[in-house]
This record gives sequence, structure tokens and C-alpha cells, in this order.
Amino acid sequence: MKLLDTNGGNTKLKKTSGSMAIYRVAGLSLFPSDILCPARHIAGCAKSCLESAGRGRMRNVIDGRQKKAQWFKNDQAGFLDQLRRELANFEKTCKKQGVKPAVRLNVLSDVQWERLGIPQEFPGVLFYDYSKLAHRLGKTPENYRLMFSYSGMPKYQKHVKKALETDVPMSVVFRGPMPSTFMGRPVIDGDESDLFNLFAGPVVVGLRAKGKAKTDDSAFIVDTNIIVKEAA
Repeated sequence: MKLLDTNGGNTKLKKTSGSMAIYRVAGLSLFPSDILCPARHIAGCAKSCLESAGRGRMRNVIDGRQKKAQWFKNDQAGFLDQLRRELANFEKTCKKQGVKPAVRLNVLSDVQWERLGIPQEFPGVLFYDYSKLAHRLGKTPENYRLMFSYSGMPKYQKHVKKALETDVPMSVVFRGPMPSTFMGRPVIDGDESDLFNLFAGPVVVGLRAKGKAKTDDSAFIVDTNIIVKEAA
């Protein structure tokens, strides 16, 4: 079973890859679960997960992501061996093409890959992810950069507070007009390129609600339509 999407099957990965010509982007999509995404309930994002966005509504795509997740859970050693082979091949391919390799291993999950040693084994690869685990911020290897994922859920606020104390970009999902500032930080359009977002510093990376998030009423989504009405 092939693990990495290296050909732009994921729309966001394809857009990111095309945004900076010096990089080629690959990604790993594991179907999310309480094990693979441990903060998804306190952050309130389980209902609106991006698993349903884009091609994530297709049965064959869902099945593929579930099989990969089961492999990771049931045979982690075998899974990691396959991942290492694919990462090594991807790095070699990028070198031949004269581009730099960038890999997002948590397209839908929140696995702490630094604890499994994967980024450390490939120092020539730029790894990046969104994470809801604030304790990871500033503790990953130099070639593994994180963006924090915001939620307004009450039980999640200690994570948000900790993230705001860092210079790590914070992603926020908005439904409605994109604001110019949020939580005291300037807002940038995060749907253009993950790589631009990575190096943006202490900003809010604004993401538009997609898939199930379009109708989600939890505190994970910031509804700017309501904010505008209340201000009026």
C-alpha cells in the first residue's frame, strides 16, 4: 500500500506545491480517530473534520485513508518502514528534479512524528503540520515546523493561551467574511499556501470553512457573520 500522496491528489497539497516553485509537496492522509487526533474532542473539531472536504467524500478515498490508519495502529513498525522507504524515494526524486522536498504527515491527523523519529531521520526534508497539541510547539526538530489550530471550546483554552505565548502561526477556521485581525493578531489568507503560512510568524492563518465545517455550530468555527451582526 502506498502511503504518501506525491502527485497532488489532495487539492491543498497541490495548491501548496504550486505556490513555491522551489518545493514539491507530499502528504499522508490517515483517517482521523481519538488515537490519531487526541485533542479533537476538547477542540470540538471532530464533527467538522476536513475528512469530508474535497475528495474526502468519495468512498474509495475514505477506504484508503481508513486502511492506512489501521495499518499504523496494528503494525506500526511495518508502517514506519514503508513510510521511510517512500520518504527516501521522494527525497531522491526531488533532488533529481532540482526542487526541495516538503512533507505534511498529518493532513487529517495529529500524530507526534517527532516522538517516532521520522523528521530526525530525514534532515534534508521540510516537514510541516497543523497541530492542536500546544505542548508540541517549539519542541520539534528544526526541519519540522508546526502551525497551531485554534478552537473556542472552553476546555481547549489552556492550549490556545500557551500557543499565543509563542511566535507560531495560529490557524482559525472562519465562516463568513475573513476579518483583518483576530485575538490581537493580523489575519492572513491561509488557503493560498501552507508553505507561506509556515514562515509568517505570529499571525492568524485564516481558513475558510469547508465540508462539514460549513454547517458546524461548534466553537471550533468562528462565524464572522454573527460577529458582524452583533457589532451592527
